[in-house]
Amino acid sequence: MNTQTTYLASKPHYEILDGLRGVAAVMVIIFHLFEAHAGGSHLTQIINHGYLAVDFFFMLSGFVIGYAYDDRWNRMTVGTFFKRRIIRLHPMVIMGSIVGAAFFYFQESPCFPPIENTSAEVRHSRLDGNASVEWPGMVALL
Repeated sequence: MNTQTTYLASKPHYEILDGLRGVAAVMVIIFHLFEAHAGGSHLTQIINHGYLAVDFFFMLSGFVIGYAYDDRWNRMTVGTFFKRRIIRLHPMVIMGSIVGAAFFYFQESPCFPPIENTSAEVRHSRLDGNASVEWPGMVALL
């Protein structure tokens, strides 16, 4: 008896929502990458309102969670819901904490040179206030 397949087949999966969440996540990444190109000025930012993709991502995620648990709310307690969410998300939180702690610990080591010693520095023109970034140096860091 394969009840999981029966349950999954009974509720349609909206792939377009996954695509929209992916686009929103990429927009946030691009927004943060181009912040260096703008030189700190939000007026010269290429993707000026990219931070709104975070709100859009969370809105879609809330809809997806609500849709997934829609028919289970009357059979589940709030504690059961939080238990399921923690089991699903906690491994990612632990891995992110480990990676962040490793980067923090090794930030002064020779394999991670200080940012002022890298070639990806933002240079400001004194005449017009525009900023330029040395992209080959930035790509080398990636």
